[in-house]
Amino acid sequence: MPQSDATTVQYGPSDPTVEVLNKAVSARLLHHPDRSFAIEVTLDLAGGAQFFARKPPVHFHTQHEYIESVQGKVGLEIEGREIVLTPADGRFDIKPYVNHRSYPIPRERQDGGLQTVKFLLSGEKTDNVSELNPLFFENWYKYQDDVVVNGKWVDLIQVFCMFDTGGTYLSLPPWVPFGQTVSITAGVVLGRWIGSGLLGYQPFYRKWTSDWELACQKMEASVFQRRFAVRDKED
Repeated sequence: MPQSDATTVQYGPSDPTVEVLNKAVSARLLHHPDRSFAIEVTLDLAGGAQFFARKPPVHFHTQHEYIESVQGKVGLEIEGREIVLTPADGRFDIKPYVNHRSYPIPRERQDGGLQTVKFLLSGEKTDNVSELNPLFFENWYKYQDDVVVNGKWVDLIQVFCMFDTGGTYLSLPPWVPFGQTVSITAGVVLGRWIGSGLLGYQPFYRKWTSDWELACQKMEASVFQRRFAVRDKED
């Protein structure tokens, strides 16, 4: 039998839920005893068709990530190769530094024209200051909502700042020499040193964060971001 996290994650009546893209995407923040985070993502393929027409950018993480389809088919591109995940496949392990992206399979390719797709995302626990965690996903999803729905312009320094704090970096074309080193360097220099250190970009914002105390603790661990850890701060 394939390994599965579906019976391990813990659901609670007060789990924070982030809804973006006119509720086409809903992310429920769950607890997993062996993970740094666990999220159940629900996608409305009919209501969000215009948002899902373009795939998200290819990227990589510095920690293990896990993805599992709970309902419907989920697309996973690994180093340029597409894998279609179904609930029968169980958990798929995405190793550190593997270039990838996930996306919903279009409704016409879903069995019976399924309208709603659900999948689980989780990440390994680490001791790194920069890691994937619920705070990263809350703020990244809300930032995307600001850009896509509210028409805000994409600020690459803000993206680099958020990604670097989440141990996540954009994948460069394969023909770029030492592409991952270049990408990590750009994240650290532009997102961390210049973005947070000099220009005042935050990785987490109170208006987008359900656990501001945890966000303050995370930011206090970085010399570049600790000045943003103000408990009574309002954005």
